[in-house]
Amino acid sequence: IATMLESRLQTKPRSSPNDRETSLWSSGLGMKLEAVTPFLGKYRPFVGRCCQTCTPKSWDSLFHRSIRDLGFCNVILVKEENTRFRDWLVRRLCYFLWSLEQHIPSCQDTPQKILESTGVQNLLSGKVPGGAGEGQVPDVVKKEVQRILGHIQAPPWPFLVRLFSWALLRFLNCVFLNVQLHKGQMKMVHKAAQTGSPLVLLSTHKTLLDGILLPFVLLSQGLGVLRVAWDSRACSPSLRALLRKLGGLFLPSEANLSLDSSEGLLARAVVQEASAPLGLWTGALAVLRSLCSHLGCSRQICSRVHLAQPFSLQEYTISARSCWGSRQTLEQLLQPILLGQCTAVPDTEKEQEWTPITGPLLALKEEDQLLVRRLSHHVLSASVASSAVMSTAIMATLLLFKHQKLLGEFSWLTEEILLRGFDVGFSGQLRSLLQHTLSLLRAHVALLRIRRGDLLVVPRPGPGLAHLARLSAELLPVFLSEAVGACAVRGLLVGRVPPQGPWELQGIELLSQNELYRQILLLMHLLPQELLLLQPCQSSYCYCQEVLDRLIQCGLLVAEETPGSRAACDTGRQRMSRRLLWKPSGDFTDSDSDDFEEAEGRYFRLSQQLRCPDFFLFLCRLLSPLLKAFAQAAAFLHQGQLPDTESGYTKQLFQFLQATAHEEGIFECVDPKLAISAIWTFRDLGVLQQMPSPAGPRLHLSSTFASRDNQEKLEQFIRQFICS
Repeated sequence: IATMLESRLQTKPRSSPNDRETSLWSSGLGMKLEAVTPFLGKYRPFVGRCCQTCTPKSWDSLFHRSIRDLGFCNVILVKEENTRFRDWLVRRLCYFLWSLEQHIPSCQDTPQKILESTGVQNLLSGKVPGGAGEGQVPDVVKKEVQRILGHIQAPPWPFLVRLFSWALLRFLNCVFLNVQLHKGQMKMVHKAAQTGSPLVLLSTHKTLLDGILLPFVLLSQGLGVLRVAWDSRACSPSLRALLRKLGGLFLPSEANLSLDSSEGLLARAVVQEASAPLGLWTGALAVLRSLCSHLGCSRQICSRVHLAQPFSLQEYTISARSCWGSRQTLEQLLQPILLGQCTAVPDTEKEQEWTPITGPLLALKEEDQLLVRRLSHHVLSASVASSAVMSTAIMATLLLFKHQKLLGEFSWLTEEILLRGFDVGFSGQLRSLLQHTLSLLRAHVALLRIRRGDLLVVPRPGPGLAHLARLSAELLPVFLSEAVGACAVRGLLVGRVPPQGPWELQGIELLSQNELYRQILLLMHLLPQELLLLQPCQSSYCYCQEVLDRLIQCGLLVAEETPGSRAACDTGRQRMSRRLLWKPSGDFTDSDSDDFEEAEGRYFRLSQQLRCPDFFLFLCRLLSPLLKAFAQAAAFLHQGQLPDTESGYTKQLFQFLQATAHEEGIFECVDPKLAISAIWTFRDLGVLQQMPSPAGPRLHLSSTFASRDNQEKLEQFIRQFICS
């Protein structure tokens, strides 16, 4: 795990042939210092575009054409020019004057609009089970609606909101050096707001600061007061009253009752109507503690807010239903294959279980629940693609995977990220950037001086390695297709060549395209959808072809022409089936067997270029923490104490991961999130079953996997994709 790094400039590079560290830091005073820029060529990559298949109109109309020409702005930098006044006193009071000029929209007619909404009117007219019917007195119902709405929200006080904005602006200037916002992304949001439709904002919550930082950013950009949802149990009555005046939302307790309770019918109807025109957003009181902890830091930090391209929810609900097809659960797809009962992968898509337990979502129909589930996948995919990769993630990956030439590898990895259309959140001279990144990781790495001018960078064992693994996971979406393909190739070769065999021996093996498709499908079904980020409108076989194309583009696979077969580059005689020619756009649900029959004669080999073994190992290790956690969860089945609650069994599995990590010295998979993901995947796979009980739902080991033989088959199925 040792990585060599030289800490200072050298006036003359060493030329000793036996000195391995001389090439790590080779630029001298007379040479131009290498700089890292967040773009390739003239423009930086644009990220976070909406789905062209499901929302084609929004993809075109809500996109800012000159977005690549626009830069960033610092939203907490308020000067005299940001106000309507000019004077020396204005420069002293610009923060306060700016807060007075913020537009605070009024919500005085909200109770009447909610009372006239379709959901409440259907409840009053008795069109829904448990409705009031014609005998209900309207005045009494109106007062009840106002009572429920008064518990949820209150009209914001403009003066209080402006005062809070002024205090928060000064506070953020003490914490942050700058808060960057892309002007082009903000212009797209303004363009969507001009359509007259309400804006619903969803956040991935990168940090606890989001609950305060993001509403301030949107208020400063003229989008009004953002409604933030708070947990009423975490607030005192006085604090609850204050937060309501600042735009806080508190759901009534009746809204979380089960559907068979008539007490919460009106509350759920009001909540359902009160949350479409409002941008719901989760906040937490821990944000204040986090901000206070930042005040104790001696150095200011920089932050960036990413906004994906907005899209029309109405357009999505119409377009998304047209590309729905048959789907099977993970248990139906993989369990017969891993138990050896069959070898063919079903030609259908995976549908993971997702059922809301309480709240207004229970009132949705099954079709609407499926729509919400697939919408969440689209939103998650766009939000992850919008997030910039930070230098700490790149450095953690290089240290974790034992790369030795930090300067060259850091520059190479940054370029690879940009080439794949992802953004990076740093720039500057390479040497200074690496030194700053190591200073941010100083709590998790050890810097040891081994000789004059050289430093040994060693990750700290235990929690240090686990933290580096969590940081390196940010690179997984960038190389996800290649990583899935590399692990699939690994699973294909595991029974043919020794695991520790030389790369030349593995390159002899011919890999058919159909075999690659099958291995990619198996691994794709095993991985959680929130990790795979596969859009619901994308076919699994289309994703297989994308993975294969990526492996060819990056040089890991080369086409092998077999005698009597048509050349892979010969596209002139390719025949398309009649059914495929007339298939509607976006409809990939039917079997494309005719097209895949032509791929039976296509073969590939692993490339023998010098850089391919290291790059192949790098890609496989990106998925290793998750796959190792799954494999250890399979090995833990005969030790776990079942039945148990989901939280209790998660605690058992996490303790087992910790004990195994201390024994093997590998801490990459010691993460509670990985333990939860393994349990959820095993539940969808039919390994674990959730049964009701008087004390609540409990997990049981299914009868199929009660035998050690089937447990070992599950573990071996997972381990075939792991590259040691």
